[in-house]
Amino acid sequence: MSHGTELDAQLTGGLLHGWQERNRRATIPHAIAELRKAGNLENLRRLADPSVGPYRGRYPFLDTDLYKTLEGLAYEVGRDDAPAGARAFYDEVVELLEQAQAEDGYLNSYFQDPDQPKQPWSDLGWGHELYNLGHLIQAAVAANRRLSDGRLLTIARRFADLVVRTYGADGEEVVDGHPEVEMALVELYRETGDEDYLTQARLFVDRRGRGKLEHTIFPGEYFQDHVPFRELPSVTGHAVRMAYLAAGAADVHLETGDPTLLAALERLWDDMVATKLYLTGGLGSRHSDEAIGDRYELPSERAYAETCAAIATMQWAWRMFRATGRAKYLDVYETVLYNAYAVGLSADGTAFFYDNPLQRRPDHEQRSGAEDGGELLRRAWFGCPCCPPNIIRWMSELQDHLAVARDNVLYLGIYADARITANDLTVKVSTNYPWDGEITLTVENAPPEERTIALRVPAWATEANITPAGEQVDGWAVVRRTFAAGDVVRLTLPMAPRAHGVHPYVDAARGAIAVARGPLVYCVEQQDAAAPVDDLLLSPAAVHAATVREQDEHLVLDLTAKVAHPPAAELYPVISEQTTQQPIQQPAESAVGEVPVTLVPYFLWGNRQALAMRVWLRTEREY
Repeated sequence: MSHGTELDAQLTGGLLHGWQERNRRATIPHAIAELRKAGNLENLRRLADPSVGPYRGRYPFLDTDLYKTLEGLAYEVGRDDAPAGARAFYDEVVELLEQAQAEDGYLNSYFQDPDQPKQPWSDLGWGHELYNLGHLIQAAVAANRRLSDGRLLTIARRFADLVVRTYGADGEEVVDGHPEVEMALVELYRETGDEDYLTQARLFVDRRGRGKLEHTIFPGEYFQDHVPFRELPSVTGHAVRMAYLAAGAADVHLETGDPTLLAALERLWDDMVATKLYLTGGLGSRHSDEAIGDRYELPSERAYAETCAAIATMQWAWRMFRATGRAKYLDVYETVLYNAYAVGLSADGTAFFYDNPLQRRPDHEQRSGAEDGGELLRRAWFGCPCCPPNIIRWMSELQDHLAVARDNVLYLGIYADARITANDLTVKVSTNYPWDGEITLTVENAPPEERTIALRVPAWATEANITPAGEQVDGWAVVRRTFAAGDVVRLTLPMAPRAHGVHPYVDAARGAIAVARGPLVYCVEQQDAAAPVDDLLLSPAAVHAATVREQDEHLVLDLTAKVAHPPAAELYPVISEQTTQQPIQQPAESAVGEVPVTLVPYFLWGNRQALAMRVWLRTEREY
C-alpha cells in the first residue's frame, strides 16, 4: 500500500470531540501545573543557573514529560479556545531548551547536570537518552507542521545529527535501552527529507538483539534484545518498549518496503492478539518488569496494562493498517482507544491510572503506579509521570487517526462526528458512535472523477448494512461511484450487547463471561449491584436480554444476575467422586436469588468510591 495523500480531518462533535475539549479545558492546565510543581522546568533552568536548586526527580528521562506535553500543545496553542496558559508555557519551555542545549547538540537535563555522577552516553541501558530524543523529535515535528514554528525542529535536528555522527553507519554500534527514537527518526526523515535519519532508524532496529546493549538488572528479553527483531518468537519483555519498537520497525518498513520486517511484524501482531492481549486491548500482564508475560497469562486483578502501552499499541496498529490496508488492525486500535487507553483518565480529566486492571478486589489497597499513600484509585500525578502527558498528546491527535486517503479511496476507519477532506472530496460524518451504530456520510464537495469510499466494518458487526449498496471486502464496506454534493452514504452496525467467553488456557478467567457492546467493554462496580460482585452469576441469556439506558451522557446496561450461595470457608476443599459428577462452578439451583445489576463502560470505572469491580463475571457453567 502506498502512503496515501494529504488528508485534513477535524472532529466536530460526539464522544471523541468531548474528550478533546476536556483535554483542553482540564487535563492540559492540570498537567502544566503539575510539571511546574514537579520541577521539570527548573531541571532545565538550573543548567544555566545552579542556584535554582538540585535536580528534581528520580529519573533521567523527565524531560520527555515536557516533550510529550509540547507535542499536544502544538495542536492546541494555535486554536481560538487554546487552554489557559498553554501558549506561555509552550514558549517558556522552548526557550529553556534553546538555552540548555549543548554546543554539540546534546540535550538532557539529567546528564548535563554538573552534580550527576553519570556522564552522557555512559548508561544507554537505563539512561533513556535516545528515548528522550525520540519524544523531542515528535514534539518538534508537530510544532513545525501545526504551528509553522521551527524552533523545536532546529533543536531536535541538532541532537539527531549528533546521534547520526556518533552512532551512525560509521559510528559506534549501539542501541538505547528504551525504544522510541526509531519511529521518531522516520518521522524526522519524512519532515526534512534527510535520509540519514531513516538510515539511523533502520540501524537501530537491525542492531537490536546483536549484543550491542549492556544488560544490567534485567535480562535481554526485557529490552527485546536477546535475539534480532526479525527472529523474536513473540512479543516479550517490557510492554511499552516492545510496542514502541514494533511501531518503529513498521515505520522503517513503510519507508523502505523491507518485506522481512513486515513478515515479522505480522507474525508478532497475530500472536499478540491471539494470546497476549486483554479483552480491553491492554498489553502487559505483569507488574514485575512491567512485562507482557507468557501466552495466555492474563490475570484480571493483577493486569498491568500500562496506559503508555495502550498508546504504543495504537501507534503500532495504525502503522500496520497503513502498511497493509487491513481492517483488523483498526479493530484492535478501536478496542484500545475506547477501553485500555480511555480508562487511564478520570471523568473530570485531572487524575490518572498508570496500570489498568480488569478487576478490583474488595480489600485491594495498592495504589496505581505502585506509589505509596494518596488516592486508592486514580491520582493527580506520579513520580514516574510518563502516562499523563502521553494521554495529552494522543488526545490532541485523535483526528489524525480517523481516516486515510490512498489511490482515490477514502478509508474511514474510526467513527466520530467529523469533517474530512482528501483528493478534492469532502465528507461530513454524522454519528453518535460508539453509543449508536448509525454512521452517515454526507458529501459536501466532490471532483468530477470517480471516487471510492470504504468504511470499516468491525469484526463484531456481523450484520452490517450499507446504502447505497456496495460490496463488503476484508472488513470494509465499499461504495464506488462519481459522487456529487449532497450524496449520502449510510452504514448501520448492529449494537446488541455481546457475551464474551475466554480461551480455556486463560486460567485467570476460565468459566467467566465479559460483556461488550459495540467497541466498548463493560464492567460492574459494587455501587451498581445489590450483592457482592464476586458472588454474581451471569449467563449469556441475561446479557442478550440486557436493556440499554442513558446515564450521565453515557449508555449503561441493565440486566439481572443470579447470586451464588456464599462459598465454603475451606480454601481448597477435597473433590469427592460424587462432586465430580456436577459442574465445579456453582450450578444454577445453588443460586439464592436474583438481583438487578448495572454495567458501566470500563473506561468509566474508578470515578467513584474505591469498591470492588469486575470485567469478567462468574457463570453458572463454563462456556
